[in-house]
Amino acid sequence: MDPIYVRSSSSEDEDMPEENPNFEMETSTSSPEIKRECPEIIPKDNATYAEEKKNLGNDQYKAQNYQAALKLYSEAIHYCPESAPYYGNRSACYMMLCNYKEALNDARRSVQLDEKFEKGYVRLVKCCIILGDFVGAEQAIKKFAEIDPQSKALRGEVTSCQQLRTLETKINDCYGNKEYRTVVFHLDTALKIANAANKYKLLKAECLAYLGRIDEASDIAVTAMKIDPTSVDAIFIRGLCLYYDDNLDKGILHFERVLQLDPDHSKAKQMRSKSKLLKDKKEKGNTLFKSGHFRDAATVYTEALQIDEFNTRMNSKLYYNRALVNSKIGNLRDSITDCSKVLDLDSKYLKALLLRARCNNDLEKFEECVKDYETAYQIQKSADIKNLLREAKFALKKSKRKDYYKILGVSKTATDDEIKKAYKKKAMIHHPDRHSSLSEDEKKEQEVKFKEVGEAYAILSDPKKKERFDSGMDVEDLGRGDIDPNQMFQQFFFNGGDFSFSF
Repeated sequence: MDPIYVRSSSSEDEDMPEENPNFEMETSTSSPEIKRECPEIIPKDNATYAEEKKNLGNDQYKAQNYQAALKLYSEAIHYCPESAPYYGNRSACYMMLCNYKEALNDARRSVQLDEKFEKGYVRLVKCCIILGDFVGAEQAIKKFAEIDPQSKALRGEVTSCQQLRTLETKINDCYGNKEYRTVVFHLDTALKIANAANKYKLLKAECLAYLGRIDEASDIAVTAMKIDPTSVDAIFIRGLCLYYDDNLDKGILHFERVLQLDPDHSKAKQMRSKSKLLKDKKEKGNTLFKSGHFRDAATVYTEALQIDEFNTRMNSKLYYNRALVNSKIGNLRDSITDCSKVLDLDSKYLKALLLRARCNNDLEKFEECVKDYETAYQIQKSADIKNLLREAKFALKKSKRKDYYKILGVSKTATDDEIKKAYKKKAMIHHPDRHSSLSEDEKKEQEVKFKEVGEAYAILSDPKKKERFDSGMDVEDLGRGDIDPNQMFQQFFFNGGDFSFSF
């Protein structure tokens, strides 16, 4: 039904109903006759009504009540759907509400209705740039230049298009070379120009995932999925985040969801295959490890590590598993190397720190062992790690003493007789009288060794001193300061020693 309004009556156009001469009032005949006016009902045309809605919308727009303005502009378009300015106004309103896709649709419609509508082209180009469609923006700029070559309305947008085109070239080149940090840098620059470009946001999220910045990437993907639950690129990025967060099963589900929506999505195909292969390799390696097939397990873990260099969380576990295998088969240096690779990926990987510390201890690298246990204790202040650290510090302290067993060339379990034989042999080798023909420096070197051999025998031949030495007591506290190596030599060989001596 067309809208109507009531216009006041006048003598010129009043359309009154005819009087009925037979009409009789229910009151007395002396009462005066009452005259009634009937207003004329005139329909309002759609153009007039649309213009009123547009004006009301303008008022709301100026007051920054954009939702109210949007409703009024939509009503104006309803009554006059062929008016370019109405679409232009609504496009401007959508832009203020950051709904650039709808703004773009209205801007395109406005220039379809009026190909010379300058404001329509300006809004069309602005929306294209904000959405990252510099090709669409360039086409609109070219079209408008043909219509009005003298106009300078789009001068700034021309510069923005050129900047986006240059940035996209750099982005594509760096992405192809897997230079993901540089890609993110260029994308951040592009997003300052095209702040509503989902393709840039999702590509940034993908690169962040490759760089291990999982939380940032996931936030972008989840936000995009809330806006469009069927966005295959957003679902793919979310799956990628789960994959790189060591949640292979959920990652695979997301990749399969993408392929349901888009069977030709090449990245989803690739990642689904990679996820399944990585999962199979890891599980196979674990099974071999548990069954004691350590070398086979190491081979499988090595194969798994070659699948995806960017999956740092998974690779840190694989390196640790291989380090554990190497420690089991006695490859301590390889185990330390793998633990170091784990810690390069994750500096707070406690198991790797503890394993490396243990291997360093077994290799008598006590300083490195202490450093690892100190770092581990900062991560987890447990009693067990505290005890390990104390033991490592004690071992380090012991290692800095002279090793009398090593000086005599015997094991820590050597018998008294073995110690005596070792002393006799070493003392004869390093006795100064045997080296009288050497240079002064060489003589001094042999004298030092001769003295050390005497010290070693003095400590290890005394049960009490030997016990204290084995317990880790400092050498200075063992009373070795009064040892005369020559006197020790004389006593051993000539005054009670069980051996004869001759040079």
